[in-house]
Amino acid sequence: MKRLGGLESEVMDLLWDAEEPQSVRDLVDRFEGGAPKAYTTILTVVTHLHEKGWVQREKRSRAYIYSPSRSRDEATSLAMRELLDNSNDSVSALLHFAQNVSDDEYEALRRALDHGKVR
Repeated sequence: MKRLGGLESEVMDLLWDAEEPQSVRDLVDRFEGGAPKAYTTILTVVTHLHEKGWVQREKRSRAYIYSPSRSRDEATSLAMRELLDNSNDSVSALLHFAQNVSDDEYEALRRALDHGKVR
C-alpha cells in the first residue's frame, strides 16, 4: 500500500471512525475545524485512495460509498513493516523499537509469542 498524504490521512481517519460506509457528502459533512473541504476535493481524495488500495467503494444509486480496505491496526502494521524493510538493519531497528514498548505492549507480545500467535 502506498503512503498517505495529509488530507488522505484525515479522510482515512473519518472512514475508520465511521460505523458504516460513507459517501463523499458524508465525509465533507464530518470534517471539523479548519477550512471547509470542497466536495470535489474529497471526491478526488477518495478516488486516489481507491486507486491506491486504501478504500473499497460500492455504487449506491448514483454515488459511490466508501469503506476502508484494511483496519487502522492493519494499516499501522503495514507502515511498520515498510519502515523495517527500508532500514539498513531491520533486526537492529526492531530491537530498538522493542526497547521502547510499553509494559502492556510487551505483555501482549509475550503472550502472543508464548501461544504461537506470532511466528
